[in-house]
Amino acid sequence: MHDNRMMPLSDDEKRRSSRLFRRISVQVRGLDPDGHKFRESCQTIVVNAQGGLIYLNETVELGGQLQVVNPVTDEEQECRVVYIGDVSDRGQRVGLEFLSPAPHFWGMEFTEREAPRQPSSSRKSSTN
Repeated sequence: MHDNRMMPLSDDEKRRSSRLFRRISVQVRGLDPDGHKFRESCQTIVVNAQGGLIYLNETVELGGQLQVVNPVTDEEQECRVVYIGDVSDRGQRVGLEFLSPAPHFWGMEFTEREAPRQPSSSRKSSTN
């Protein structure tokens, strides 16, 4: 019996755009798990065209929605929490994904990533 499962993609292969390690001050607004509103000034760790990774002191839930404001451009984006990571003295690492495309939100350009190609040995021959 042939196993058709694919090997999981590495983090780099899953990315839709390049990522940049940048500290950018942002304002984050949302609701904590108890439904209380919060507003926090924090910094990014990594940014890309689809979102970013920030340090956040407030507690948030995976899948929760937040608003992120870039104070330099005064642009606001609705985001979804897609990752909750380690806690440090700067706060908890929280991964955010924009709900709508915003490739210029961070004020920089990102290169698109090519879709990963299948190795030639795993492609089926078109002749039968």
